[in-house]
Amino acid sequence: MRGQFRLRRTTTISRRPSLAGYGALLCAALVLVNTVCPAIARGKGTRTNATRARSSFTRLDARDEALLEDMSRRAFRYFWEQADASTGLVRDRARTDNSPIDENHRDVASIAATGFGLTALCVAAERGWINPSEARERVRATLRFFATRATHEHGWFYHWMDARTGARRWQSEVSSIDTALLLGGALTARQKFQGDAEVVRLATFIYERVDFPWMLAGHPTLLSHGWRPETGFIKYRWNAYSEHLILYLLATGSPTHPITPRSWFAWQRERITYAGYTYITGGPLFIHQYSHAWVDFRGRRESQYPFTDYFQNSVAATRAHRAFCLALSREFPGYTEHVWGITASDSAKGYLAWGGPPRDAAIDGTVVPCAAGGSLMFTPDISLPALRAMREQYGASVYGRYGFADAFNPNNGWVNPDVIGINLGIMLLSAENARTGNVWRWFMRNPELPRAMRLVGLRH
Repeated sequence: MRGQFRLRRTTTISRRPSLAGYGALLCAALVLVNTVCPAIARGKGTRTNATRARSSFTRLDARDEALLEDMSRRAFRYFWEQADASTGLVRDRARTDNSPIDENHRDVASIAATGFGLTALCVAAERGWINPSEARERVRATLRFFATRATHEHGWFYHWMDARTGARRWQSEVSSIDTALLLGGALTARQKFQGDAEVVRLATFIYERVDFPWMLAGHPTLLSHGWRPETGFIKYRWNAYSEHLILYLLATGSPTHPITPRSWFAWQRERITYAGYTYITGGPLFIHQYSHAWVDFRGRRESQYPFTDYFQNSVAATRAHRAFCLALSREFPGYTEHVWGITASDSAKGYLAWGGPPRDAAIDGTVVPCAAGGSLMFTPDISLPALRAMREQYGASVYGRYGFADAFNPNNGWVNPDVIGINLGIMLLSAENARTGNVWRWFMRNPELPRAMRLVGLRH
């Protein structure tokens, strides 16, 4: 059950050793040489390069344009068909062919998938996949539900809900990160449909109601992973690099219930070097993708040493991950130059939060398409060929009604019968950012985000 994954993953993150135990000084020195010194050498050209990075998008030939259009449109179909029209809640998973799923999962919705779904509606309206009025009405219905009907605690929502009623499912937690991803979608819609007064009012209300200091649970700077009515706050905190960048920015930029900007530098930043790439990491590849789906980090660096550029950090993490998969090809020949990628996903043994480097003992040769697909906005030069090869080599066995199956194993023929909403969502949003930058553009129009970035010292 995916509800168990959150606890396993957070336990790992919360017990991660400090930077000192990993040779932080050496890694920091490498980063300084590789990233800061070139910037100094460029002098006034640094701002020009940042501006150029923010205005350039992937140039696609007709074949790749057709691939991304088809993949994205199929992914949107999931968010349209697997959402309840009344609540707007998006189901966590579905069968690849939309056949009936088991009763335990049938109507379980994920608020994170709903955040991706709200954003998918914006993309669909822009691209004409559905009538913009239909997209706007589904957005309204979703925001009405969260503003007026959904159970919340100090503005935070339960991770898993019944798609039809909104009731809590699987005894889930009131989740800080999943609420943040939901807010990503709500605030994207606030700007995409800024001419709709109700959408703007509801999205603003949902965001401004969130009591971010409450989720600190008594700590001066570090947010808790969540809260349960039976046991109170979860003891694990967002205290090491993970997918939480958007959470801390939303909390810092809140116009009603902000936390201190000091929180941004309160969590640990563990650096590793693999295949010549040095970068901050803390888990599977998705942690390098989720916040970037909405927040435009391009051309920004932290104002404090070692002056991290989080966009380039994700570029390095993706390239290192591909090299890691290629190194595994001696054991699992299904990994090739263009067939690679392991991130949290289904497997033949159930849902696993696997990845690397370093090597996860559970790795069995499974390929997870959203590892490459979710990094389209970082590394189109290696991600596009990977998606193209997967579709051309394995065809309809791994590519169906909603696009790519969540995972497959080219070494033994196993193909996951399911797709998972958040994994489809990151591919759709990353593809759109690679093609047009639209999601970045819409989300960053919310004044709270540029303000938060200034407060924490993320500067051009």
